[in-house]
Amino acid sequence: MKKEGMIHVGDILKKGQNIIYKARSQAIGPLAPKERIQRAFAIRVQNARFWKNRALPIQRTNGDEQRFPDKIANYSKAFPHNSLGEVKLPAYRKYIRTLKSGDPEKFEKLPLGGIAKLTNPQAAYAYEMVGADSHQLALPPPPAFSSAEMAAELVEIYWMALARDVPFSDYATDPLIAQASRELSTLTAYQGPTLDGRVTPRCLFRETIPGSLTGPRVSQFLLQPIPFVSTAITQRYRTTEPGSDYLTSYDDWLAVQNGDLPASSSDFDPIPRYIRNGRDLAEWVHNDRSIDGGEIACRILLSYGDQAWDPANPYFRSRTQVGFPTFGSPHVLDFVTRAARPALEAAWFQKWLVHRRLRPEEYGGRIHNQKTGAAEYPINREILQSQALAETFRKYGTYLLPQVYPEGCPTHPSYPAGHSTFIGAMVTMLKAFFNESFVIPNPVIPTRDGLSLIPYEGPPLTVGGELNKLAGNIGTGRIFAGVHFRTSNENGMRLGEKIAIGIMRDYRKTYNEAFAGFTLTKFDGTTIRI
Repeated sequence: MKKEGMIHVGDILKKGQNIIYKARSQAIGPLAPKERIQRAFAIRVQNARFWKNRALPIQRTNGDEQRFPDKIANYSKAFPHNSLGEVKLPAYRKYIRTLKSGDPEKFEKLPLGGIAKLTNPQAAYAYEMVGADSHQLALPPPPAFSSAEMAAELVEIYWMALARDVPFSDYATDPLIAQASRELSTLTAYQGPTLDGRVTPRCLFRETIPGSLTGPRVSQFLLQPIPFVSTAITQRYRTTEPGSDYLTSYDDWLAVQNGDLPASSSDFDPIPRYIRNGRDLAEWVHNDRSIDGGEIACRILLSYGDQAWDPANPYFRSRTQVGFPTFGSPHVLDFVTRAARPALEAAWFQKWLVHRRLRPEEYGGRIHNQKTGAAEYPINREILQSQALAETFRKYGTYLLPQVYPEGCPTHPSYPAGHSTFIGAMVTMLKAFFNESFVIPNPVIPTRDGLSLIPYEGPPLTVGGELNKLAGNIGTGRIFAGVHFRTSNENGMRLGEKIAIGIMRDYRKTYNEAFAGFTLTKFDGTTIRI
């Protein structure tokens, strides 16, 4: 019974409900609340229906897993191996059965060879709520184990390992760089850029995407100060000492294949430096998190002001408004960083459930055993007879591929490169939001010792070109490290591009502004509007 002067909880709740009801009923806009909910639902259903009705691509492989019963051409690091570094077949078969099952409990029973763990194979099964599902995208098959193209990729990687400590500023005059350029020019299936039909020091170890050959090798987004809150961060980074190369001893190499800890640790340069050679680039991509490169570039681009925005931005010429949650800095920062994880999921699907391509480090073991007579493999003669391999043996005493990282490559397959896929997605987002023709102000290059920056003098550097170069740099850094191939890099970027385009497509109908769509130049040089 309610006494006089007492407040009843039920009355409070009723009053609260009335207040909430009145507040909701006072909302204004072109749609009533119920209509708004229906419209939001319709957009989501339309997007889901679009992806549901897309034809599923055929996932083609290079056939190596079926071609070689001993699995010499497929990834197996961290599983148990024999003395040749060949995976023990019962372990490999259980690995394949587990991948086919997708059963989380079975992953906990995989027969590993040491203490190293596999890197997240179950990400291959994850679903995304925006854009394409990872299983709806496909890649061309990587080069086959015995092919001339695989040999060309290996010759390039061995030269990159030998040239890690050569400053980029010395490429035009360095004799090792000249030797590498000459040999790559003679290969029958080399896929890197050329000038007048030859590989030259200027195009050596660069990418085949627009902007890659213009200006300095290192993107301005890895050199310019990074605006952060009310300060700026100088892009001088910790790197490793010259000549710090690993897994050149066969015993060390074999132990790491079996999942053991590396026998040594990195020797670090006590002085932080601007990125000035392949070793510095390799160490940068040893320590970055997935969003770092894209976020750094976004912060620098935002510091350039309104004129750096893409002209299609609905607020580019507005007299009365500026963008913020939509078409402003929170929008682009969100899209750039949100693209990284779905890109990785798409890469992980290809890595674990489709290709299972071996790493260059693993292939180096095959080459060493072939050259020393310990085994017989169908390896293309262009790598076996290469100057790059002879120089490696002269320097290290083995034919193994020298690694920048003591632990060697990560514990997941090579194709495509995860770094290349997520940076490809993030760069695609940035090209959609910013003016690709905008000229980078005050461009710089590092001195040959990496201790300072000096003004760059040469052709103008554009946002589009330097973003492409950023994507290429991050993938190439992993090749300099010895952990990836050229095709893993370049096709990874294109896979990331597809992921970003799918996300932007699904958001296209969510804006109220009069917006003609996102326009950008793809990595193949074509222009699209989303």
